[in-house]
Amino acid sequence: MKKLSSLYILLLLLLPLQMRAAEGEQELNIPEIVLEHMSDAYEWHIASYKGKHISLPLPIIVRNSETGKWFVGFSEHGKLPEPFYFDKEHHGKIYQRLADGSTTRPIDLSITKTVAQIWIVVIVLIVVFLSCARWYKNKDERSEAPSGFVGAMEMLVMTIHDDVVKSSIGEKHYKKYAPYLLTVFFFILTTNLLGLLPVFPGGANVTGNINITFFLALCTMIAINLFGNKEYWKEIFWPDVPLFLKAYPAPIMPVIELFGVFTKPFALMIRLFANMMAGHAVILSFTCVIFLGWSMGVGFGLGLNAFSIIMLLFMNCLELLVAFVQAYVFTMLSAVFIGLAHKEEHEE
Repeated sequence: MKKLSSLYILLLLLLPLQMRAAEGEQELNIPEIVLEHMSDAYEWHIASYKGKHISLPLPIIVRNSETGKWFVGFSEHGKLPEPFYFDKEHHGKIYQRLADGSTTRPIDLSITKTVAQIWIVVIVLIVVFLSCARWYKNKDERSEAPSGFVGAMEMLVMTIHDDVVKSSIGEKHYKKYAPYLLTVFFFILTTNLLGLLPVFPGGANVTGNINITFFLALCTMIAINLFGNKEYWKEIFWPDVPLFLKAYPAPIMPVIELFGVFTKPFALMIRLFANMMAGHAVILSFTCVIFLGWSMGVGFGLGLNAFSIIMLLFMNCLELLVAFVQAYVFTMLSAVFIGLAHKEEHEE
């Protein structure tokens, strides 16, 4: 609990909200501030000190729509060389002014905060699993079972492998899907945990970005439908139901089953995105309440401070649980849907 208290004291010192409230530059707009901190960015904000922002600039790679030339560099004091600029109306995305006065969105391959966080997650996972693999490489028949961190990782891997992947897909087909599902589980879990850190190299809302959850759901959709057997497709286009439900006067059941091909991955995408975005939004909102209370007076500030810190600690503990649960649920449902795509023919 003391560590969590220190973590959130550090959070309050680092967030630029303090600077805004203390200087009185503008009224505290909680929805705008929450959305700003949850959105992607072209720099990694670390802290604010005496009105100055300490940020880590990230590489910007954009293509000029008129000349076809690429700009590779960094923004200087939040500005880009002409004709590029950050459009506040489109959540700070890079736009280009054309010669006729209109604006367009150029091809943007920049390394944003979300992309950088994904690379950090990949590095963390590589280090963790290579260190575990080194232990297994050096062990012999007389070695004891792994303990400590390696033992915990083995327990977690075997739990997902045996109790989720193998039991949901079946012994006949699970082996070729196990690497993908284990990768998905540890990727989501690691990004969720790093997202709870208020300072670099954490804090990016990766799984709260619908583009990331869309890609993960798309991978699961491909795994389901690309490798589904003939019994799976038979159940979609010619299910074992009365003829009037699948052919005449309208193919009701095939349409419903075909619709389900897209709703299953859509549910995976929305569930992970909504849960992680909501958790980050609540934590940031309670943080804003602290500064809102001080702007209303000392009495309100003391009362709302105590309430907000208690709720922040509670939400942080809850988010630790949610980080694991959402990784587990996404992996489990993906395994279940893949298992349904490998139905065996019904025995008479």
